[in-house]
Amino acid sequence: MERREHARLWHITLSVAGEEAPLKEVRRALEQLAYDHPFLLNSRYANDHAEIRYWEEARDLHDAAAVALRLWGEHRNSAQLPPWEIVGLEVIGRETYHQRVAEGYGPPPAASMGVHPF
Repeated sequence: MERREHARLWHITLSVAGEEAPLKEVRRALEQLAYDHPFLLNSRYANDHAEIRYWEEARDLHDAAAVALRLWGEHRNSAQLPPWEIVGLEVIGRETYHQRVAEGYGPPPAASMGVHPF
């Protein structure tokens, strides 16, 4: 009997950083990324770093992480993202995310979705 694996939801936090860029350009680029990647919950940014939080549907953690690690590079040209590098990645399952929030650990659910300065 063949066992089918179902996709699960994973909460992704992707951190990027690099040389300073004008804040208006960073904001515009992140807004375009949010348009291109509709599952984006929110982004926080400064002129030299940003944090992107979103949900990804994937079979397992390895698949979710692989997609997350490609996100910045694949959208760099279309969204005109700064040439920053990925400096952090957290991938946690839906249950773990909700458990952390309930216990007061980790970031709370995005109260205001969108692109915001730090």
